[in-house]
Amino acid sequence: MREGPGPEESEPGSEAPCAGSCHAQRVLQTLNAYRRSGTLTDVVLRAGGRDFPCHRAALSAGSAYFRSLFAAGRPERGPALGPAVPVVPVAPDAPGAGPAAAAAALAVVLDYVYGAGVRLRAEDEAAAVLALAERLGVAGLREACARFLEGRLRATNSLALRRVAAAFSLTSLAERCGRVLRQAFAEVARHADFLELGPDEVAALLADPALGVAREEAVFEAAMRWVRHDAPGRRGQLRRLLEHVRLPLLAPAYFLEKVEADELLQACGECRPLLLEARACFILGREAGALRARPRRFMDLAEVIVVIGGCDRKGLLKLPFADAYHPESRRWTPLPSLPGYTRSEFAACALRNDVYVSGGHINSRDVWMFSSHLHTWIKVASLHKGRWRHKMAVLQGQLFALGGFDGLRRLRSVERYDPFSNTWAAAAPLPEAVSSAAVAPCAGQLYVIGGAGQDGVSTDKVQCFDPKEDRWSLRAPAPFSQRCLEAVSLEDTIYVVGGLMSRIFTYDPSTDVWGEAAVLPSPVESCGVTVCDGKVHVVGGRDDHGESTDRVFTFDPSSGQVEAQPSLQRCTSSHGCVTIVQSLGR
Repeated sequence: MREGPGPEESEPGSEAPCAGSCHAQRVLQTLNAYRRSGTLTDVVLRAGGRDFPCHRAALSAGSAYFRSLFAAGRPERGPALGPAVPVVPVAPDAPGAGPAAAAAALAVVLDYVYGAGVRLRAEDEAAAVLALAERLGVAGLREACARFLEGRLRATNSLALRRVAAAFSLTSLAERCGRVLRQAFAEVARHADFLELGPDEVAALLADPALGVAREEAVFEAAMRWVRHDAPGRRGQLRRLLEHVRLPLLAPAYFLEKVEADELLQACGECRPLLLEARACFILGREAGALRARPRRFMDLAEVIVVIGGCDRKGLLKLPFADAYHPESRRWTPLPSLPGYTRSEFAACALRNDVYVSGGHINSRDVWMFSSHLHTWIKVASLHKGRWRHKMAVLQGQLFALGGFDGLRRLRSVERYDPFSNTWAAAAPLPEAVSSAAVAPCAGQLYVIGGAGQDGVSTDKVQCFDPKEDRWSLRAPAPFSQRCLEAVSLEDTIYVVGGLMSRIFTYDPSTDVWGEAAVLPSPVESCGVTVCDGKVHVVGGRDDHGESTDRVFTFDPSSGQVEAQPSLQRCTSSHGCVTIVQSLGR
């Protein structure tokens, strides 16, 4: 009885899996050998003075162009090689391709059509092959050329290859070029190709927040190098390019010596507001609020959120911790603990990149400063009036302590701190005493929103201080009456959260109009609120059960979206929460 086919027998349809492909490969190899020897060829392609005998059937099978051409029966002809062999002139469409490049490109295309693979030696050759393959409709060769170019991608040729990617819609190559341009911008900007870019391309590069530069000086120098390459024709682009240079991030000495003293910039009146903005940032720090003061993603500097002290989950323990959080890397860095940390419901804010903390228990007058430069806490001049559940804010380079509670009554008193003289002085008092209110500077004025009034009842009043007039006034009331609120300003809009509200409210000082920005997943009070990376961060706080939470949310005004973020290291409420710029090396 036969148990099965012998070693040289097989059931019908049971050929080895590679039999079909191996057979096809042998046929192509034979056809390619015929092409090289001129056997059975019935058409000649001519490029760059060279003739390439070919087979119409093979060309039609591998090229949409030749399939259409030969099917029509009227091929383009040059001088015939005998009565039966037409000559078809072929030239690549790549700009500036000479005869040798044209012939070399066609040779590569024919090798691919006849199954001999793709052999490329240089980027310009690959570009010429791409152009010819596109014209001839040779499917598959496009991807082979793209892979070759991706493998040859370097900082020095990234701009040239980006042009190739754009010309042939090579998405993957374009993305890779973009990454290299960002990561090696300083090197790219020194290359001759950079100087030949159009103004739109230069502006787009300078505007990229992910530009891979350690210091902003490299971006400024790249912009000026491009302009000076053709100063008469390009000086009109100075303002447009300088808008994308983050001048406030330059070293102050460099700004004075290299920027303000630059003859091109001195002659450009349109650039003057940008220089003045940078000066204001040097003097006032983050208070100036310029978006150009925000570090790029891969700089040695970064915006970090500083979380200080607060209460534990049940509100029984005062936390001694101070930590900095970098949202991009999601990394926490411990900071020195605040001396005498047994406090809560204190006031905290940032002034010229240092963190100030005041109060924190009944009738406390202590004020501490965390020096971001020295990385230590320093005790500064004490408040004249001890206070608790008050707020601090920065306006015109000075620190204001507003309202609060002294253990007996809510306070109207306001004090102003001058960091240069290290002194506090009385300022115009609030129209109405409040504690646990929201306070935010915006558009050159101070706003005190809501809080608990003298009778202990929460208020909806909005009190506004104008430093030019040195007086307070009342604005449109808030659409809520709450305490334990927090507020921040971003691009001339105030955002208010807390008070066990589940909504983020907005206030526009220019129109005196309130609105709603978004809904939070759950109500919160006594939370931390700060602006970092152009977003409002809502950090920790107490929930509607009176327990502290470790939840963090961001609100992006550009999209209107609220998103959950990685949790805090511990449940925290009634804490300090500010944003400063810090060296990532710390």
